[in-house]
Amino acid sequence: MKVKIINRSPYSLPDYATPLSAGMDLRANIPDSITLQPLERALIPTGLYIELPPGYEAQIRPRSGLAVKKGIGILNSPGTIDADYRGEIGIIMVNLSSNAVEINPGERIAQMVVAAHEHIEWETTAKLDHTERGEGGFGSTGH
Repeated sequence: MKVKIINRSPYSLPDYATPLSAGMDLRANIPDSITLQPLERALIPTGLYIELPPGYEAQIRPRSGLAVKKGIGILNSPGTIDADYRGEIGIIMVNLSSNAVEINPGERIAQMVVAAHEHIEWETTAKLDHTERGEGGFGSTGH
């Protein structure tokens, strides 16, 4: 599937690191390094604008390496880019560690997964079909 993209950053287009990767790395399009203090968040631009076809979304997800090595996460995760959004892709990063963390220009800060989705129609009912799990939630299937 081909997706239109505008790249206003000096970095290469997002791509898959391996043939079986689900996500493409996104890079920080910032002129200078940014320091995130503990529990501080920032919206980091990527310089990327995309045009997804109807029935698709782009999901913005954290990078596991940043999470385990630096304690960096992404708020509103996974973030959703709808097919009708035409603005710049921005990454809402948060420092969940107890140390200041530096984000550098061109650093890989998130991954983007493009996925198909469905639109549903609600069918109002007074009763739902029975399942083995029933109303059990939040740990109810554990032993």
